[in-house]
Amino acid sequence: MEWNPRLSRQLDWVIRHCLEKDVRHRTASALELREELARLKREAPESRPDEVPSIAVLPFVDMSREKDQAYFCEGIAEEIINALCRLQGLRVASRTASFQFTDQLPEPKEIGRRLRVETLLEGSVRKSGNRVRITAQLVDAAAGFHLWSESYDRELRDIFQIQEEIAQNIVRALQVTLSPQEKGALEKAPTRHVQAYDYYLRGRSFYYRYGKKDIEFALQLFSRATELDRGYALAYAGLADCWSYIYLYSERKESVRLQAEAASRRAIELAPDSAQAQASHAVAMSIAGRREEAERGFEAAIKLDPELFEAWYYCARHAFVNGDLDKAERYFEEASRVRPDDFQSPLLEAQICETLKRTEKAQALRRRGVDLVAEHIELHPDDARALYMGANGLVALGEREKGLEWARRAQQIEPDEPMLLYNLGCIYSLAGELEEAIDCLKRAVARGLTQKGWFEHDSNLDPLREHPRFRALMDKLG
Repeated sequence: MEWNPRLSRQLDWVIRHCLEKDVRHRTASALELREELARLKREAPESRPDEVPSIAVLPFVDMSREKDQAYFCEGIAEEIINALCRLQGLRVASRTASFQFTDQLPEPKEIGRRLRVETLLEGSVRKSGNRVRITAQLVDAAAGFHLWSESYDRELRDIFQIQEEIAQNIVRALQVTLSPQEKGALEKAPTRHVQAYDYYLRGRSFYYRYGKKDIEFALQLFSRATELDRGYALAYAGLADCWSYIYLYSERKESVRLQAEAASRRAIELAPDSAQAQASHAVAMSIAGRREEAERGFEAAIKLDPELFEAWYYCARHAFVNGDLDKAERYFEEASRVRPDDFQSPLLEAQICETLKRTEKAQALRRRGVDLVAEHIELHPDDARALYMGANGLVALGEREKGLEWARRAQQIEPDEPMLLYNLGCIYSLAGELEEAIDCLKRAVARGLTQKGWFEHDSNLDPLREHPRFRALMDKLG
């Protein structure tokens, strides 16, 4: 089949995959086709992705002997994505879309089909002491052959130069024309301090685990990064995220909230055009009760980077806490679009749909979320958050015993973690175990989780509303 020049390249792409002989590469269902066409319609007024080449940067493979450099490998790929995203003449798949292939790597043709890109960047990293060896190759997704490849055996301090060279080689291979400003942007590194960079990458890897101890460790790493580089905006954004988390779920003190605000303001002072900095500041404003300022921050983050998962996800949570369920539903939906392998967004959106009497959609979202959790815990059996969120979905779907089993597994991993206790309260409430549900909620509040908006708007807690002990707990929250 040849591309019809009267059609956009993206529409041609959709048609080709409807006609694929190989069932593995063919569009799977009418629903998937509808979603593809809807996406094209959304993108058409604002962009012409068919006129530019496209690429996905896959997570680099850790070739170190100890296999302890996954955070560093992801960081290298992410910096290349960030550099390429600044170019108007290139369409780049989001980090979250590309990184869904961390644990499994389908054939290039299948990855290209799923991410709607024509080329892939693959690579590997071997780090030893102060030396690093990086191999990168650019692959034609449809044909599977290499367009360019290179190996770099350098000092670790040269890591930013290596990332810049890889980006430049991609630009040359795909014949992307750069403006003078874009040439400068490719050379822009987040920090020139390699150790600060390493601390930041490790900090993010711990932060995304969402456990209290993980957040505290991430806080230490971000602090070390800012000590080494006082101008490192992303490290300050990381600090802000940690302080916001601690304020929300662990230690609700004004001094903690002010730490989050100060770090987030420093981040946007240093990098006002950073979507991550804007999103972190918006979260800090949200916990401060500055609703309009928070919403402006989230909107700025989304405008700067429409593929930033955190912007959509935390804006959805902000809308939920403030009772704007329609907006929360839309934003969780966008978060799922940006990160299709994320189990949190569909499960949280399902609760909102249940409240809004969209029962059929709620059930479909729960089934999808539970399936994603099942895949995740096969690889990460000790992920307490995945277990308790999946448990909630299972109980809501009527699979009570399996859901309670997952809940007990989560509790064994982190028995005193406030977020886990709150979610256990939700699960037991859905399961009809009202006294046990209130016991868990009281323990969550005692350990610092006192965000009243969740208690007020969470439909999981509806069976408890008239219970005297729950009403007393709500009075205590003020």
